[in-house]
Amino acid sequence: MAERVADAVGTATVTAHLKERLYATITMISVVIGLAGTGHPDAAGAAATVATAAAGLWLASLVADQQAHRVTHGALARGRDLRLMLFVSSPLLLSAVGPLLLIGVSALGAMELRTALYTAAAVNVATLFGWGCYGGLRMGGGTALALLAGVIDAAIGTAVAVVKAATGH
Repeated sequence: MAERVADAVGTATVTAHLKERLYATITMISVVIGLAGTGHPDAAGAAATVATAAAGLWLASLVADQQAHRVTHGALARGRDLRLMLFVSSPLLLSAVGPLLLIGVSALGAMELRTALYTAAAVNVATLFGWGCYGGLRMGGGTALALLAGVIDAAIGTAVAVVKAATGH
């Protein structure tokens, strides 16, 4: 699948898209752990925070990309360039989907909000592990190196969660 997408939009664009996805995943770990640590959010407030964080990151990315495009090309990005910007930055919005679904499950009474937020963080750490393993396999290093890459990526996500929880923010 990655090869088909890369053929359609270019390897550099797919690389930037994946970089944003990883960045957004790590950022969302920080957001949900921060919410879980506050001890007083309700589902609506948590959902608003997650959605606002994702939308804010997305808008900041678009503004920065447009600024860079204007400086480099002397014009606003339009057409294909704008579509590529939107494609590259879309993971910043998509990073909110999993946490919002779990917050919704919490709002329906199926689990405590704090549990939903910690589950969202754990799913994101597992996602980092998966991307690390996939990257390790794509590099041809074999199963052991792929697992090591996955563990390293998951450790980064876990470190973000631990630091966020330890600082109490």
